[in-house]
Parts: sequence; structure tokens; C-alpha cells
Amino acid sequence: MQTTASQVPGPAIHVQGLLKSYKKLEVLRGVDFDVARGSIFALLGSNGAGKTTVVNILSTLLKADAGTASVNDFDIVAHAADVRQSISLTGQFAAVDEILSGRENLVLVARLRHLQAPGVIADALLARFSLTDAAARRVSTYSGGMRRRLDIAMSLIGNPPVIFLDEPTAGLDPQGRLDVWQAVKELAGQGTTVLLTTQYLDEAEQLADRIAILHGGRIIVNGTLAELKQKLPPVKVEYVEKQPTLEDVFLAMVGDDGKNDDAGDDRSGGTRN
Repeated sequence: MQTTASQVPGPAIHVQGLLKSYKKLEVLRGVDFDVARGSIFALLGSNGAGKTTVVNILSTLLKADAGTASVNDFDIVAHAADVRQSISLTGQFAAVDEILSGRENLVLVARLRHLQAPGVIADALLARFSLTDAAARRVSTYSGGMRRRLDIAMSLIGNPPVIFLDEPTAGLDPQGRLDVWQAVKELAGQGTTVLLTTQYLDEAEQLADRIAILHGGRIIVNGTLAELKQKLPPVKVEYVEKQPTLEDVFLAMVGDDGKNDDAGDDRSGGTRN
């Protein structure tokens, strides 16, 4: 059967005209973007640019002042419960139980999601995030990087179709970052949609199918890495053509004021659904 235009699924995430202010401080001034299903979308911006505010609105933790958005075809206001069933959120701060062991944390979440064989699920994730040796230890004894890896592992339980990762590699050592990057790539390869916020330009370059730069409360550029690089002409150095990096694009778009942008949007580290 031939698929008609009306049968073609829309984007996994659709955002149009989002506005949000904290008293007189305008954080979002009309944010628009779409995220294709099964893709990795990086929302790139300086501290206080509004990245976490966008994530908190899309995950129904925060109400926008105006604008519309849908996640997995569910309106975030009219069908908030369905949105929460469709997503998993890893905020900026690890949401783990320090009294329990790493394995017990994973088993607990699997049981809360009414999944079969929670122990098998937990063991697979422990191995995937290099935590098997610490599985029986209390999380209170974990390093910051280990807690972060456990937190992300917990967000993957149940294979939600849409995952929000807010600064997922903050505090991780280089090997921990690589482990998370590989896990994110595998998720997208399995059809999961990932919205990733980050300040790390190399992270966006390594992972994202599309990159949007949020600055001044708006998306100022949105495209693939190749499209963003086309915004700047190549530079010739000693007769060798040098292509612009994502860092060059970011600094050219944002300017010097991005270095001191501390609008204070990222004041809440969301909680997992």
C-alpha cells in the first residue's frame, strides 16, 4: 500500500513559538524547531541560554508562557500524561538513591516500570556503562562520574521512544564521556529520538544529526554540521584551505557576549519521569 502524505509520521518533537520569562527576565523569546524521529538533535548554547528551560517545558516540568509543542505526537499541555509515558529525562544532577547499590537502583526503576526480568536488565546496563565491578556497592561510595553513568543507565530502562539528555557528560572523565557517546549513538541506531543539550562543541560534532544554537532566547541557526560550516567561508592558511569548525561557527553566531551570558535559566535540574 502506498503511504499518503497524511499517513507520514511527523517529527518526534515539534516546537513553535515558545516563550518563557522569569519576572522581567525573558529567557525564551520564540523558540522553533523540529526533531526527526530516530535522530540526535543537539541544542547548543552558553550557560543561561535557555537550554534547560526548553527541556523542562517539553518534559512537562515547566509551563511555557506561550507557544505550542508536541512530543511523540502528544501535545505537552493537553496530553501531558502521555508525554511523560513517552519520554525519559536525565537532568543536570544525578537522580540516584545513594543508600541503594547501583544494581538496586536499576532494579527498582525496572520494577516501577513493570518490566520483566529486572535483574537481567540491570546487569546488562551495568556492563554497558562499565559499572559491573561496582554493582553491589552503595551509590554513596561512587565517584561523580560513576553516579552520572548510573543516572543515564536508569533513564534508558524501558526503551522510551524519546530521551532528553540535559548536559549528559558534565563531570565525566574522558573515558566516561566516550562511553556515554557510544550509548547515545546506539540509542539513535535503534530508533530512539534523542534531544541533547550541551555546552561541549566536540560533543555536538560527534553525536548530532542536527545542531541548533540557542542564543538570546531564540534559535539563531539550525542545521547539520556541514550546513553550519557553510555559514563561514573557509580560511586559507599558508595556501592550505582550512574549513571552519563548529567552534568557529558558534563564536561567530553568538559573539563575545556568549561568554558572560548567565541569564540564570538553568536553575532547576529536572527529574526523571
